[in-house]
Amino acid sequence: MNDEHTPGETELELIEFESPGRFPLHNPDSELPQPASWEPAPFLLGVEQALQRFSLPEHARAHALAFMQQASRTLCLYSPDLEPWLYHHSSIQQACTRFLLDHRNSRLRILVRDSSRAVRDGHRLIALSRKLPSNVQIRRCHPDYPFPEGAFLLADDQGMLVRPEPDRFAGYAKYQDPGRVRQLQRLFNQTWDTSITDPDLRSFLL
Repeated sequence: MNDEHTPGETELELIEFESPGRFPLHNPDSELPQPASWEPAPFLLGVEQALQRFSLPEHARAHALAFMQQASRTLCLYSPDLEPWLYHHSSIQQACTRFLLDHRNSRLRILVRDSSRAVRDGHRLIALSRKLPSNVQIRRCHPDYPFPEGAFLLADDQGMLVRPEPDRFAGYAKYQDPGRVRQLQRLFNQTWDTSITDPDLRSFLL
């Protein structure tokens, strides 16, 4: 081999590199605010008899959370669109998860009139139905059959959260009213029997 350099070729000097050593990496904390936990209303399911009226969203949330935390058998939710201001929250999802995992044969049934908003924007209860499909069922009211007005939540055979006008926050909660709960349960069951599986919900779950 010829060790001579070709004309015009310049020999490069070797560069020594010394590692500065190890140094820690600090990822910045997320600036996204974490949702604050909700506090349940201080009433006992099956015990408190007084009618609890409310007009503010935080009071509706407190009652809904109290029912979901205390129910042990069934939760039946009837809603126009799964009302994200009331049900799309980590506290609600956690309460429903504990209800389903801690009580054998417990069931959460949800009836909605329109699921497009929840499917488009995402919803924690829809995500929960994907994780626990045998315990959570979501169906849509059949457009050709009558369906109830308002919105309500039924807890076991004792409690109910009722909002007669879904576009308003106002409503009332009863923690012990088995007679009225049975009436709403029959109405829910009748609507459930004619309800349909929403293809949008099914595609969301896949």
